[in-house]
Amino acid sequence: MKRQRCLKAGQRSRLVVALLSLSVLGHLPVALATPPLRLEISLSRRQLTLYQGHTPLRRYPVAVGRPGWETPIGQFQVRQMIRNPAWKNPFTGVVIAGGHPQNPLGRRWIGFWSDGTDWIGLHGTPNPDSIGHAVSHGCVRMYNRDIEELFEKVQLGVPVIVVP
Repeated sequence: MKRQRCLKAGQRSRLVVALLSLSVLGHLPVALATPPLRLEISLSRRQLTLYQGHTPLRRYPVAVGRPGWETPIGQFQVRQMIRNPAWKNPFTGVVIAGGHPQNPLGRRWIGFWSDGTDWIGLHGTPNPDSIGHAVSHGCVRMYNRDIEELFEKVQLGVPVIVVP
């Protein structure tokens, strides 16, 4: 009769730590490393979901573009990340400084679309009652606490998928 050797609980945890250490050093295939993050925005549900691989980590309520100013649908990636962004009124050219209480971008900006002139992104809002509605000029508004949390989790290059 052949005997099988099993690892005890302590040995298993040491093995997992060793494998994770090797993956961080680049000695193991990427498949064993942490799956990448991605953002998915559902316009109809007015919801942003942060995924790690196929696992949803967190869902956030959002506001999206209003009729005539719809949030673009498609696959994008995070291209800008700004703390206390300044806002320039696209109609008058007036600039509201970052951190000002009337700045419509709130305290964080995560840009994911541009036509070379205008940008669309995720941002906070001084108007929390707008969350859950189609009211913006194409951007995705979030509660300030939510965009600040998300800002700390994502980085440039993270995929952003916007679905109807």
